[in-house]
Amino acid sequence: MKGLDIGSRTLWAATLAFLLVAGMPLRAFAWGTEGHQVIANLAQAQLTPKARKEVDRLLALEPGQTMASISTWADEHRNPSSAAWHYVNFPRDSCTYDAERDCPDGRCVVAAIERQLEVFASNAPDEKRLTALKYVIHLVADVHQPLHAGYRDDKGGNTYQLQAFMRGSNLHALWDSGLIRSLNEDVESLTERLRRLNLPTETRDLNIAHVAEESCRIVALPGFYPQRLVGLDYMERFTPTLEQRLVLAGARLAGFINRAIR
Repeated sequence: MKGLDIGSRTLWAATLAFLLVAGMPLRAFAWGTEGHQVIANLAQAQLTPKARKEVDRLLALEPGQTMASISTWADEHRNPSSAAWHYVNFPRDSCTYDAERDCPDGRCVVAAIERQLEVFASNAPDEKRLTALKYVIHLVADVHQPLHAGYRDDKGGNTYQLQAFMRGSNLHALWDSGLIRSLNEDVESLTERLRRLNLPTETRDLNIAHVAEESCRIVALPGFYPQRLVGLDYMERFTPTLEQRLVLAGARLAGFINRAIR
């Protein structure tokens, strides 16, 4: 199988990884803690010296914090007014972003990232810029999780029920955390391995709407919606896609921060 690493694993190792995550809760937060931290680590390694200095200066407002440690802040502080900032829903027959249709009143991940990038790049007080950075780090990762730009009629796969890792779950949770945990790698090991992957040319696209459309097109791929019982064949097919989304998210997050701090 052509893959980014998983193809070199034996069936025994894949089966073991599958069993190891059995019974683990599949939380409905994009990428889970592990994925968000990996993306933040990948981005930090790609910051320009000027951007890294500014990010470190803002992080020093809360001593001990890192890009990885604040990467889940937006989930931990989610409230009714900000919940819609984490996703955008498309109609099933179109992956073309229409702000009026898909982001009413700016309440979607595309508009939220654009707003927070403006604050981060502005002369606002440092406390507000640090909060904006927390949102940017998290939401840029979110929009790369395909189902955070999925279909409106099933709430980004949240209502598509299935069996995964010998327990009931849904498609959204499978992509949030189940597939990453099936890799059976800690954050540091996964970060280091993904750093060595070759990036596709799409890395250069720093248009948030385009990124959301890209995620939606993955959801539209044949077979993305599995049969109700998810097996190793689904893992083997879509793990390379998962890993590419993590790598792209890290590269683009760095690109957004670097562009804001010139």
